[in-house]
Amino acid sequence: MSEVRINEAIETLKQSGVRITPQRHAILEHLIQSMTHPTADEIYKSLEGKFPNMSVATVYNNLRVFKEVGLVKELTYGDASSRFDCVTTDHYHIICEGCGKIVDFHYPGLDEVESLAESVTGFEVGHHRMEIYGTCPSCKTQQHQIS
Repeated sequence: MSEVRINEAIETLKQSGVRITPQRHAILEHLIQSMTHPTADEIYKSLEGKFPNMSVATVYNNLRVFKEVGLVKELTYGDASSRFDCVTTDHYHIICEGCGKIVDFHYPGLDEVESLAESVTGFEVGHHRMEIYGTCPSCKTQQHQIS
């Protein structure tokens, strides 16, 4: 499945006139296979062994290109580093307050919130995002072991 997504993403990049370098391919592959909403720094650290000459700037530049062609979404949460999501269809996130892990989940039917917000406020709504915060199973297990 991920191989198909990687090939589709590469085709999108080629159609946009973007050259496919080994580093670009590796960053894209990491994003699609990891599904962890990594930061640029996490991507860099996971690939630096394979690409010792690659810099964090290279990762950021490639993520910017991926964002421009619609392959990734940049997720910003307060002061924390941006995270990158290769699932660009509408979905929501649950975020662990302990370790920062982000997990996708799909929930239909929140589009009516946009219509309601428009009618109540007079705004023209462009999009919405929902985040739910809690404690992931790993952090919960650690908390119970400490108690």
